[in-house]
Amino acid sequence: MPPETPTAPAPSLTKEAPATGRTAARAQAARRRRSLILVSRILLLVAVIGLWEWFARAKIVDPFNVSMPSKIWDQIVSWVQHGTAQGSLWEQIWYTLYEALLGWVIGVIAGVLLGIALGRVRFLADVLGPYIKVLNALPRIVLAPIFLIWFGLGPASKVASAVVLVFFPVFFNAFQGAREVDRNLVANSRILGASNRQVTFQVVIPSATSWIFTSLHVSFGFALIGAIVGEYIGATKGLGLLVSASQGTFNSAGVYAAMAILAVVALLAEGFLTFLERRLFRWKPPENPSEG
Repeated sequence: MPPETPTAPAPSLTKEAPATGRTAARAQAARRRRSLILVSRILLLVAVIGLWEWFARAKIVDPFNVSMPSKIWDQIVSWVQHGTAQGSLWEQIWYTLYEALLGWVIGVIAGVLLGIALGRVRFLADVLGPYIKVLNALPRIVLAPIFLIWFGLGPASKVASAVVLVFFPVFFNAFQGAREVDRNLVANSRILGASNRQVTFQVVIPSATSWIFTSLHVSFGFALIGAIVGEYIGATKGLGLLVSASQGTFNSAGVYAAMAILAVVALLAEGFLTFLERRLFRWKPPENPSEG
């Protein structure tokens, strides 16, 4: 009788099943949490708008000064259908967005290049550091009238205002990111024969990217502020001019309508930057594990 051939025991699923169950439970909990957050945000917005409308209609607050959501909506609809005194609403939005985007791009590029350069070259940091600190201490909003004198009522003065607001947060984040690079990585790169250029482009810049992206979220809002302030002071088109014109005619609904449109533009830009950051940093674990 031939000897029995030993058979391998059937794989046990008792250890894998609980792990899979825990993963599914965490994913479901994360989905429930996201849904709860979304519903809570919507309810909060509805409550604020509803209370605002009720306070204005009940004359608890002066509707002439603070307007009411229904009038603000009517103003937006009127601008969409009939345009503004300065032209179509979409033209005003595009004008402001163009100025903010151009100023943002220039400010980001300048801030990243100078921040990385000063973070890598200590001599440059020692020479230029005091001047950058002095410029950063200046109230940059008050530079808008100066830019208006220099560049006129066109978009150049608004772009300049956006650039000076964007540059400093991006610069300081890029500078700090370059300084915070793991020294062991730099040392190992040099041991392997990497040049200064290779260390900068293959070690320093990738390590500082997360610092730079952190500043991009804030800096685009600053770019919009710079464009709006410049248009408010003096312009031929743009949302800032709508705010100024509405204020000049005591049209509080127009002021709030322009602000609401600006808020939507800022939220869309923030959403795009968040999407882009998640695509580029898929390898990073979420800050909150429950978010999945």
